[in-house]
Amino acid sequence: MAQILPPGLTASDFAKALAEFKAAVGEDWVFSSEEDLETYRDPYSLRWGDPDEYLASAAVAPDTVPQVQAIVRTANKYRIPLYPISTGKNLTYGAAAPTFTGSVVLDLKRMNRILKVDDKRNFALLEPGVSYFDLYRHIQDHNLNVWVDTPDPGWGSPIGNALDHGVGYTASPFRDHFGSHCGMEVVLPTGEVMRTGMGALPTADSWQDYRYGVGPYVDGLFSQANFGIVTKMGFWLYPRPETWFSASALVPRFADLQGLIEEVSYLEDSHLMTGQAIYSSPAGPAPGAAVSAGLTALMAHGWPTRDDIDTFIKKQGVPAWRVKLQFYGPEKTVRANWEYAQERIRKAIPGATFEEGELLRMPLTPEQQKTHHLVNFGIPNMAIYSMIERRESDRFNPPQGHVDFLCILPRSADAIFRAQKTLYDTQKSMGVPAVTTPFGGPITWYHRAFLIGAPTTANYRDDREKNKQSRAVFAAYIKNMAAAGFGEYRTNSAMQDLLVAQFSFNDHALLRFQERLKDAADPNGIISPGRYGIWPRHLRKEKK
Repeated sequence: MAQILPPGLTASDFAKALAEFKAAVGEDWVFSSEEDLETYRDPYSLRWGDPDEYLASAAVAPDTVPQVQAIVRTANKYRIPLYPISTGKNLTYGAAAPTFTGSVVLDLKRMNRILKVDDKRNFALLEPGVSYFDLYRHIQDHNLNVWVDTPDPGWGSPIGNALDHGVGYTASPFRDHFGSHCGMEVVLPTGEVMRTGMGALPTADSWQDYRYGVGPYVDGLFSQANFGIVTKMGFWLYPRPETWFSASALVPRFADLQGLIEEVSYLEDSHLMTGQAIYSSPAGPAPGAAVSAGLTALMAHGWPTRDDIDTFIKKQGVPAWRVKLQFYGPEKTVRANWEYAQERIRKAIPGATFEEGELLRMPLTPEQQKTHHLVNFGIPNMAIYSMIERRESDRFNPPQGHVDFLCILPRSADAIFRAQKTLYDTQKSMGVPAVTTPFGGPITWYHRAFLIGAPTTANYRDDREKNKQSRAVFAAYIKNMAAAGFGEYRTNSAMQDLLVAQFSFNDHALLRFQERLKDAADPNGIISPGRYGIWPRHLRKEKK
């Protein structure tokens, strides 16, 4: 592969820039060989092998904030685009690859210091190279009474995951990782260091206690964006609960879903039930299971009517919907809240039935850790990969990779039904297997919103035509779901411009405002050009 240069730079000037990077961080921490740069490709890219695949020209790995500042100064001098990553494990969303070919990846994995964990004020202050495993081990080694909320898998960075609006599995509000951050330190595109919130008051000791500080709140500018390089970030941690308790409510009719959602939303919004509510349908196929003959017949003539669905459920002889509720806290509290939940749901939905699950005391025993979903208990792991058996015949977990499609919905049964039908219609129109059914429950990582996903879209390294088809299907999902009122909450780098284009209120006023901020804060356009559709001035017309 020919050497990739930053745009507008000669090979001799790039060599000078690399020499300056080496002077800043050391010879061993600048990478420009073809073999090294393979590490900074997106292994799940829908552009793999295409001329428009996003590829890095080099990578540089600093160890300190002053080294980051030196790199930024060199980048400004030569107008080299930088693409900061924390651990580069953001698979299906771009991984370690930049959003603009020729960028130098600013790899922050060496900045992996856990600066403080306090289990009385319940917070952590971290650098971007700290992984969920690192933080968990620190908590265990120091016998601290806090949990870290972790995604599946746990090899990524709390900072990187939060900045991409990642989510987890324990109690609300900690499942929203950016929502539970508090305070950050940022190297700006000028090379200046800024601290947000109470961190801007040099004498304050409340940086991780109060996020707003004084004046405008700017932290959101550094999530899914390109206005700076986050070098420190605080997180609120969940005090380890005494117990975890699970139980389920089941309702008989398809139309009962709306009432069930309303009751569960009340429990969640009142913080009487803070764990994830997991919705499913006993009438639909279990995850990974074959579709029944009855369901195949129901879907044989297209999307079924509500009457057809009710008739199908009666024939199955099973409840239409189940919701698994998860409670954290003292045993007396969780049992009382479960009793109250039953009273409310029984009163609101005739025919509702209930099943108690189990009560576990914290911490889990080693045996319990072998049999339970560890992320529900703040334990990072890699088990998600053992559950994904990639094989040639598996359209859900294709062998060479995939990209995820997940949209935000309001908490309503009508929204779920319309979203599922839109996905089904898109699959039919694009000529891919129409596998979406009316029985798919929403994902509930976020407290006040639902997520609905499409079957994962395959990446094919060895078939560019199939990759082109995959991009077309994914683009159709974005456009059709947005037209129905449902937008993705994050997306892979190949689709960020298209997704941002759907957020078009008042002639794209939001993006135009972000572009003005970009031009002011980063006049040379060096930080992550194109991330989530925010292009610097000199690239904007070309990309639009």
